[in-house]
Amino acid sequence: MIDLATWEPRFAAYLETNAFVDAAHDREHIRRVVANARSLAAACGASLEVVIPAAWLHDCVAVPKDSPQRALASTMSATSASAFLAMSGYPPLLIPSIAHAIAAHSFTAGIAPLTLEARVVQDADRLDALGAVGLSRCLMLGGQLGRPLYQADEPFPVTRPADDAVSSIDHFYTKLLGLAETMTTEAGRAEAGRRTEFLREFLRQLGREIGVAAPE
Repeated sequence: MIDLATWEPRFAAYLETNAFVDAAHDREHIRRVVANARSLAAACGASLEVVIPAAWLHDCVAVPKDSPQRALASTMSATSASAFLAMSGYPPLLIPSIAHAIAAHSFTAGIAPLTLEARVVQDADRLDALGAVGLSRCLMLGGQLGRPLYQADEPFPVTRPADDAVSSIDHFYTKLLGLAETMTTEAGRAEAGRRTEFLREFLRQLGREIGVAAPE
């Protein structure tokens, strides 16, 4: 039996050696994903000995959101985490499962989660892109990247394709509003549904304030 209470400070300390590169992927994001993962694992019976290290280390290699290497970030994190865990003496039989959970968490990478633990970590990370936290992260990152809140001539993508390179609001339509459908655990889907409704209400309110109805 692994005493995760003694390991978690080591995971956190390892992250201190790595610089985070954008406002949406900071240490508090990591802590929220860990909390989400712990809750989802309890709901579906996933192994915490795999889920917890994977959640802590899922972004241990930071790649800027607009980098051409962004799709490789989760695989790079899996490789780095595996080396750290092996060097630190974590049970070697668990490391491949942890690495897979890390590699598969990424939306951009498009790697299918093949284990319950990988599904939990993927859902835990995606939940942090929804609700009040997800809304805040989206707008913070958009500001950091110099993107406007919305396009003045067509704030919501109705007659044009959604393109999150041109506005933060478009990111809701290219990714965020569809995340609930990608959830792979029952508890994840339920919570994602609640958080997605919060995002939809924000868009409706924004539309009321700027005088343009948001599409449903």
